[in-house]
Amino acid sequence: MAVLMPSVQAATVYRHVDEQGNVSYSDRPQQGEAVELAPLTVVPAPRASSTFTGRDTAKAATPSPPFLPYSTFRIASPGDEQTLPTGYAGNVQVEVAIEPALREDHRVRLLLDGRLSQSALHSDAFMLTNLDRGEHQLVAELLDADGRVRHRSEPVTLFVQRASVNLPRNPQ
Repeated sequence: MAVLMPSVQAATVYRHVDEQGNVSYSDRPQQGEAVELAPLTVVPAPRASSTFTGRDTAKAATPSPPFLPYSTFRIASPGDEQTLPTGYAGNVQVEVAIEPALREDHRVRLLLDGRLSQSALHSDAFMLTNLDRGEHQLVAELLDADGRVRHRSEPVTLFVQRASVNLPRNPQ
């Protein structure tokens, strides 16, 4: 493996000032005087968090076991793979089943397609309005008093039908 990895060496950097006083840097010695650079500080990138952007990704991210004192934490409504008809205009109430009842210092927030949709509230019901037509993923998260995610529900897929100018005589 050492043979395949290129060797990393510090390259010499040269500083050059032209007739107008513009400063430029180069790796060519004929361009100016050598400059001593301080060593770089390397900070590793944070681990990417899981997002629920599609069916395969959502199934791959397994929900955590229920955080005690809760025996149940799941999206009760709408049901998985439910279709929201055109007449609902993209509006749906999301209900989260939590047993026993949500503690006073805990909050629930809702993610729609991997992005925060509803701020953390002390509630088990949320209203989503004016959803675009198509497939959407819903996930509920339980936050403790410190704002840490303590539990994530299984993703629920929702299909939204909307009126279309392409089908003006749609029977729905």
